[in-house]
Amino acid sequence: VLFQHGALFSALTVLENVQVPMREYLDLPKALMDELAMLKIELVGLPTDAAQKFPSELSGGMIKRAALARALALDPDIVFLDEPTSGLDPISAAEFDELVVKLRDTMDLTVYMVTHDLDTLFTACDHVAVLGKKRVLVEGTIDDMLKSDEPWVKSYFRGKRARQLDLAARA
Repeated sequence: VLFQHGALFSALTVLENVQVPMREYLDLPKALMDELAMLKIELVGLPTDAAQKFPSELSGGMIKRAALARALALDPDIVFLDEPTSGLDPISAAEFDELVVKLRDTMDLTVYMVTHDLDTLFTACDHVAVLGKKRVLVEGTIDDMLKSDEPWVKSYFRGKRARQLDLAARA
């Protein structure tokens, strides 16, 4: 699970944060845990020196990547991401989207994501379920969302903000 704000332990380094699930669920020697944690840190695109930093020393994007490394620590088949690009600038958000897609494809992950970011939806999601009015309003592909006649879905995917993103992408 990647929580919206990372949920890293502030008193632990990135390396130690990534090792938390390993310590809880695996019986591995420290040297092997160090090696595996470093692999996960590198896998998410963090520089190796980030391993010895504390969360307070990281940028928002680095916190998201460190939290993703921890989510991948046990080599899961399924990953849950809660607003993975919230709080990131557009460039960092796009890079994070690309990372999620790359990891999904190379590691054969199933990714469940909660997001309100249209760019992320269009970039990283191949199936969408729109929740509203205490239920699933529509589910399907992005194309299904764009064709939906459900008023809320129509407004969300074809409303003013969506049109502005489309115009900006074409410029």
